[in-house]
Amino acid sequence: MLLVVAVVLTGSRLTAARGHELDTVSATPVLTPAASVSSPTPSPVPLRVHVMGAVVAPGVVSVPAGSRVADAIAAAGGLARDADCAELNLAAELPDGAQIVIGTTADPRGEMRTGQADSTGGSGSGTGGSGAGGSGGAATGGGTSSSTVNLNTATAAQLETLPGVGPVMAQRIIDWRTANGGFTRVEELQEVDGIGAKTYAKLAPLVHV
Repeated sequence: MLLVVAVVLTGSRLTAARGHELDTVSATPVLTPAASVSSPTPSPVPLRVHVMGAVVAPGVVSVPAGSRVADAIAAAGGLARDADCAELNLAAELPDGAQIVIGTTADPRGEMRTGQADSTGGSGSGTGGSGAGGSGGAATGGGTSSSTVNLNTATAAQLETLPGVGPVMAQRIIDWRTANGGFTRVEELQEVDGIGAKTYAKLAPLVHV
């Protein structure tokens, strides 16, 4: 009897086991998005601008891209005490390689040269005109004004028409020109004996090379 009971119980358990199916859980793969790789944004190249004339520190300055004429003047130390930039548009946007000319109260002038055939940025000459042979006009012929004196070809008499230049100073300019093979930049005037910062600020807007 015990054997029969054991057989019956074993058969019942096997039947019950077959009657239940185990639930199978299918694993769903989780996709991880690839990390986006962002390329670094290149830094804008600063502009190089030549500021000359009646400013505190004439010369080539660096300003951020998108700067205005007023920013370049500020980078050159600001306007000198006797500066008069006439009708120069201080809000004009600067191109790279531009040249800004600032005149004085004795010779009002404001001009932005871009190295092209015409001046841009709303610059213009002062209503008072240039003290050297008429009113200062727009830049022509690659950025030189027809009213300015050529340092490399001017005679002593022509140099003496410039403010602060007498016979002695005119001869010094000619001697420097001869000894150095001519002027390559207006800034080299400051290397002539007797031409300091104030005299240079007056001469720079009135001459070219």
